[in-house]
Amino acid sequence: MKQTLSILFAVCLVSTLAIAGTTKEAPLVGKYMEARTCDVFTAACFANSEVNMNGKEAILAWQVTHGSLHGIQLDGLTVVAVVRANSTLGDTAANPLPARAIVYVDQKADAVQRKALVSLAQEMGRDLISDIVRVEAVPIAMQTDKCTEDTCGSLKVADIVALEVRSLHDADKKCGNDEAFYKPLTKVSNAMAHFTKYEKFADKGLGITWDDSGRRGAYVASFSK
Repeated sequence: MKQTLSILFAVCLVSTLAIAGTTKEAPLVGKYMEARTCDVFTAACFANSEVNMNGKEAILAWQVTHGSLHGIQLDGLTVVAVVRANSTLGDTAANPLPARAIVYVDQKADAVQRKALVSLAQEMGRDLISDIVRVEAVPIAMQTDKCTEDTCGSLKVADIVALEVRSLHDADKKCGNDEAFYKPLTKVSNAMAHFTKYEKFADKGLGITWDDSGRRGAYVASFSK
């Protein structure tokens, strides 16, 4: 009897371990915003005038709807990276590296979640976010779900970052053959180019601040990992 129970226990244990070993982490999904200091929805006639002059900076924001990264639950949390690169981002004729970044993590996150948010930004942004100047925990508010005629997305990071975008209108076309000339800087889905109503960055560490507006320079999208 004891031998039978031992065998049954061993079988159950092996089965449990096998199931645990094949259990996959639930996909991490959410919303994404990106803003650049050049037009991303444009044509060569306009883009060529900005190369190496504009577009070396970007704001990238990931807002997790639900999911976990490396076992850390990140539901409802946001991470933002502000990047300064060596050349116009997306220009295939130049190397954007080296690039530096400041990463802002959601103040609502605990210490473990903050580290996971930094990992998320680095894994999604790759080389652009490999050299981090510093990480700060601050209040972050991001909204992309309530699209009106005037506004389709907004981002506020303390008093450091302010971004508001709207949908593109026919009147925003400049060349006639405008398109998504510069693609998003990270892997996303359902990306839609947007018009930047205003884009502000005011912090130390990247050697530059900006207060920009009136550009076809933003994206709103979804992401998963």
